Amino acid sequence: MKKVMLTLSTVAALGTLLLSGCGSENGTNNAANTEAANAQTGNGANAQANAPAADMKLRILDGNVGGKTPEETAKFAAEITRLTGMDTTIEKPASDYDQKVLTALGSGEKYDLIELSDLGKLATFVDQGVVTDLTDFVTGSKVLSDPTVVPTSEWEQLKDKDGRIVAVFNKFQGGTMPIVRKDWLDKLGLKEPKTLDDYYNVLKAFKEKDPDGNGKNDTYGLSTADIYDIQPFMSAAGVKAHYVMKDGKRTIPYATEAAIPIYEWFAKLVKEGIMDPNFVTNDTGKMRNLFLTDRVGMVTYWDAWVGMFNNTRKQEDPNTTFNAEGLASIPGADGTVLMRRGDPDFWIIPANAEHPEAAKKFLEFWHTEPGIMLGSLGIENEDYTKDGNAYKLTPTGTEHNMDHGVPFWYNQNVKYPFGKLPGVQEAQDLVNKDATLELSLPGWPDAEKIVKNYALKAMSGQMDAAEAVKKMHDELLGKKLIDE
Repeated sequence: MKKVMLTLSTVAALGTLLLSGCGSENGTNNAANTEAANAQTGNGANAQANAPAADMKLRILDGNVGGKTPEETAKFAAEITRLTGMDTTIEKPASDYDQKVLTALGSGEKYDLIELSDLGKLATFVDQGVVTDLTDFVTGSKVLSDPTVVPTSEWEQLKDKDGRIVAVFNKFQGGTMPIVRKDWLDKLGLKEPKTLDDYYNVLKAFKEKDPDGNGKNDTYGLSTADIYDIQPFMSAAGVKAHYVMKDGKRTIPYATEAAIPIYEWFAKLVKEGIMDPNFVTNDTGKMRNLFLTDRVGMVTYWDAWVGMFNNTRKQEDPNTTFNAEGLASIPGADGTVLMRRGDPDFWIIPANAEHPEAAKKFLEFWHTEPGIMLGSLGIENEDYTKDGNAYKLTPTGTEHNMDHGVPFWYNQNVKYPFGKLPGVQEAQDLVNKDATLELSLPGWPDAEKIVKNYALKAMSGQMDAAEAVKKMHDELLGKKLIDE
């Protein structure tokens, strides 16, 4: 983010926000040995609820936290009020959240907390002076300064160009990867792919060898939602997504000759009918549905969805053999593995917040056991019941899939009482080992349109890959979106 902010003095327009975080997975608290930990870190269930909060009010704008309906979000706000003593209201727009944030910050509308998930745009807001400096608050907080609650190194993501902490994490964010039908691999006697050739052979088998056993030629090897996310395959060529700074100049590796072989590889998949032909127009929902309905053997998506896929099919059929598994990106020639880690979800306190102290109280609460339970499991006696240290989901809680904005969290003292969903921990281990944030400079929204246009033409075979890369590069350079 420090690199991002060096360029922001010339940015006047806010641009289009990319604020939505990733999908979900379950996660909650086992309570084993937490009492001692709570005493050290302030994570006890009553630590925040019992703090003085007379006449404190809190107005929140968010896109992910809360209930699944407006009525449930109202109940969620009431539960925050019950747990913290603060009179809380939550506004969770059903659509156009990005525009709502822009309007709120641009017009001076007063919120105490706003949820975001785009570091580039956070930098823009900081540059415009609409975000509160939280350095002293975070470093002085017994909860947030505890490295077992939030690892010290993670705060670097939320610092501005001057080293000030300007936001607080909402949850732990994972990364994207190829997700494969491991049961199809096993059925066809295939090993997990490691190279581009391996992937080609596996995907070809998924297309041609009837892995779902229905006797029909109705399966594909791979599906994506346009170029979201082809990073695991670009990794084979040592190509990183979005911007990369090289000798102080902006470059976009997807628009370089290094990316040509990967575009050609995709074009081969398309030509041979191995790739889902609708990948160009797919949204992520359509892609997920193909995977869940046995139409495709591999997709590229978030680590959390490894567990979501497995859990969804298990709920439908307890005897299912369905088994999703996350895979690492393909190593480059030098052995480097390039994986994408998503921008973190985080809270800002706007500079014009009327109740900043209430906002700070909430941010501490949110990282303690009661806050984490609320953000994951949901509302006690609505989404779950608790008997001692034993948790039980209600039918409503099962439907909500233990995600009310915080499927995963940083606090090491708060455990997952039901365990993580099958395959998630292994997928997250891959992310923690190799994934890095992408650099989205202020020009990225415009650059992305150009990259997508030509990348999809090259991948689908509509245009020769070398020609597409040249046109992509020339257009980016002509519009001053790259420097070389």
